[in-house]
Amino acid sequence: MNQFEVVQVIALVGWLILAVSAFAARGLNWKTSLRHALIWAVIITGLMLLVTMVR
Repeated sequence: MNQFEVVQVIALVGWLILAVSAFAARGLNWKTSLRHALIWAVIITGLMLLVTMVR
């Protein structure tokens, strides 16, 4: 792992902390949001698999 990869990992962790803290500050429902995120992940993964199979 070179120095640029370390910087990318640190930046990614920072963005994740920022997103989670903003989410918590808004007082949104964690269970519903997690369910929606999983649904979107399944949809995107399915579309990616479909495109890969068509190619």
